[in-house]
Amino acid sequence: MARGIRRPHESVDYAALVRDYPPPPEYFESAWYDDPDTIEHKQLLRLKERAQQAYRVPFFRRNWDAAGFHPSQIETLEDLWKAPFYTVDDLRKSIEAHPPLGDYQGVTPDQACSEPMRVYMSGGTTGKSRPTLYTQWDREVGGILGARGMYLHGVRPGDTIINAWAYSTHNGAFNFDESLYRWLNCLVLTTGSGNVTSSRRQIELAREYGAAAILTTGDYLLHLAEVAREMGIDPREDLAIRAVPNVGDRERIEEVFGVPHYASYGFHEVQWAAIECPARQGLHIFEDAFVMHVVDPETGERLPDGELGSLCVTELYKTGSPQFRYNIMDLSYLMPRGQCECGSWLRRMGPFAGRGDNMVKLRGVNLWPEALGEIATAHPKATEDYFVRARRSGNRDEMIISVVSQAPESEYETMRVELEAMLKERLGLRIQAEVVAPGAIDDWTEIHTAPKPKRFRDERDA
Repeated sequence: MARGIRRPHESVDYAALVRDYPPPPEYFESAWYDDPDTIEHKQLLRLKERAQQAYRVPFFRRNWDAAGFHPSQIETLEDLWKAPFYTVDDLRKSIEAHPPLGDYQGVTPDQACSEPMRVYMSGGTTGKSRPTLYTQWDREVGGILGARGMYLHGVRPGDTIINAWAYSTHNGAFNFDESLYRWLNCLVLTTGSGNVTSSRRQIELAREYGAAAILTTGDYLLHLAEVAREMGIDPREDLAIRAVPNVGDRERIEEVFGVPHYASYGFHEVQWAAIECPARQGLHIFEDAFVMHVVDPETGERLPDGELGSLCVTELYKTGSPQFRYNIMDLSYLMPRGQCECGSWLRRMGPFAGRGDNMVKLRGVNLWPEALGEIATAHPKATEDYFVRARRSGNRDEMIISVVSQAPESEYETMRVELEAMLKERLGLRIQAEVVAPGAIDDWTEIHTAPKPKRFRDERDA
């Protein structure tokens, strides 16, 4: 090893990597069909090891000692509930006390020569960005998890894929690229967002190279479809798109491109965690890499299967920054273990249903902005684009949802009345609505610049 440098290919035992975390298509010929006992045995072994590693990290040792928890207490998967959870607020406090990385990292930058690593940061949609250090092992496993998801959703080895995610300090675009290039042998055109490569050029490239998928947000993919039509190109007939591993807008994407759209779930600190199969009976959790709990968003108490609550995530695969009972505040629910129509016994979860920390108590009722968006965008003349604001009017809280429509402006008032009636009927209280033209809320949603569109702003303390 020259002058103490251990390069990425020297830092990972690739034989062990693919044995422990099979990439596609091998994964879907083997571990995808593991029986419950095999799944849980594997989880427990990895959970015990991960707990011992996490205990060496100052953040976890401090919190676990204060709660009276020790890794040796984990003898069954059920014992994981004994470990205290933490939230993004705890991470922010760690960063403030130990800038700029906090004391929750499992590795430190001074180890970079012997432990190749990258630093990525959250998009900051729920506050100040959170840095996470990823080792080469973490990136490789994350690449495999992403490759599994894209393979299940229709991407095949050798495909040409346009990666139109915005390259920035977040890990999304890089994870897609690594999954495609390193684990699916795809030809990747890394175009980046429309701010980097114009939308017209993206369509030209997709047509010229016969791209099987354009990876980006659902909103931008639909915008590209509109651009294609302006160019005289039919997105369904003239492009070769046959996979849409994108985020959101399922019905419209399927209608526009004529191919099925499947949901997935992941977040900044762990990459891909769960994917929907063609049976559409929930999102299969990669249980060789995760244990998922669901807790009450306000108290952190355990919730029964089927009840909506906050995801509390423990990863089992990383060697860098641990996520061990991380109450991420993404809302979903768990399904009882059972065999899916596809044959898999993997535990399944519901789709992402909003943010627990976006909850607003409005006249005694708990509301989530994403729930308002789901109701409002069901209006036949509404697009999928919306933005919710909470504000103070006099002595009480109010919420207003701005919904984008391509209808003539003369129809806005009728739509507004209909939207408010829909919201009142579903929620039992009055929510203000307004109808706006395409592009009117782009500055709020940051749809063309952020890694994912923002949908909520709290203006009560503004």
